[in-house]
Amino acid sequence: GMPYGLYVKGELPEENRTSVAIVGARRCSAYGEKMTLQYSEILAEAGAQIISGMALGIDGAAHRGALSSGGKTFAVLGCGVDLCYPREHKGLYTDLSVKGGILSEYPPGTPPLANHFPARNRLISGLADVVLVMEAKEKSGSLITADMALEQGRDIFALPGPADSALSKGCHRLIDQGAGIL
Repeated sequence: GMPYGLYVKGELPEENRTSVAIVGARRCSAYGEKMTLQYSEILAEAGAQIISGMALGIDGAAHRGALSSGGKTFAVLGCGVDLCYPREHKGLYTDLSVKGGILSEYPPGTPPLANHFPARNRLISGLADVVLVMEAKEKSGSLITADMALEQGRDIFALPGPADSALSKGCHRLIDQGAGIL
């Protein structure tokens, strides 16, 4: 369902601009990271706002790609907007508060509890017009995001990978189910 409200550090995505959610594995491959950076840079250059979750791996690459081409990017957190999670993304957290925004439905001070993340994912897809899944294992949080995106009527695209890559199994299943191919 809808959040009661959103806490924001920085700004909110503009409603009249295309928003693209980019999600995927925390422990991504070099291939997944490279493709995410490329897609994010090109989409941001074309004026799209990039939405992700500031997690390690694909999310971080999605935000970095948008920032590197001067685009706007927004992170939805599973904790309060006053907490940088994961800590490794301190620099990214600072950049996002200035060149986009950090959003959460949880009040400041809320810790990043595991059960917050599936709920957070519905906001990532809800803020976007389209969802790109870059890498996902068979049982992956990104697939929860894809399910929610479908319920919300969003288009989903998945990046194919090597046939033997565990990190691409979730993407290949989405493509098998009718997702667009990146």
